[in-house]
Amino acid sequence: MFPPHFIVAPRVLGGASIRSKKRLLETLAELLVGELPALSRESVFDRLLERERLGSTGLGHGVALPHARMAEVTDPIGAFIQIREPVAFDAIDDQPVDLAFALLVPEAADETHLQLLSGLATLFDQDSLRQQLRGTEGSQALVDVLLEAAQRSQPPVATPL
Repeated sequence: MFPPHFIVAPRVLGGASIRSKKRLLETLAELLVGELPALSRESVFDRLLERERLGSTGLGHGVALPHARMAEVTDPIGAFIQIREPVAFDAIDDQPVDLAFALLVPEAADETHLQLLSGLATLFDQDSLRQQLRGTEGSQALVDVLLEAAQRSQPPVATPL
């Protein structure tokens, strides 16, 4: 489900001490630009914030899925944060958020963007995954949980008879 290098340990933060939605989006922006010199933290933050103004990306169950399209992005990338104390996020169920997955896609990636958003929403709709992520420590361990869950969600490949 995930493209290569979509989610990697340098873009994952576990046990973060974040106290506001704004700081959460700023931290996600910092993670996303870490390996992409063409991007600035401010421009990514502005795009994520711009998207939030259209409507909250809080999915419910303590999960947020901030996302944006950017011309400087050539391949979809993700960043994930596990927060120690949930923060208010104006989620659909009015519950605070403690798991946030941010997504950046190329400006023209309509179908890819929608497929990734749909796949991520389906993944995070699983209570077992949310609980596993909340109980996992360490960036690489969180990446492993996410990649394993994405792999399990792949439909089986049909083999010719």
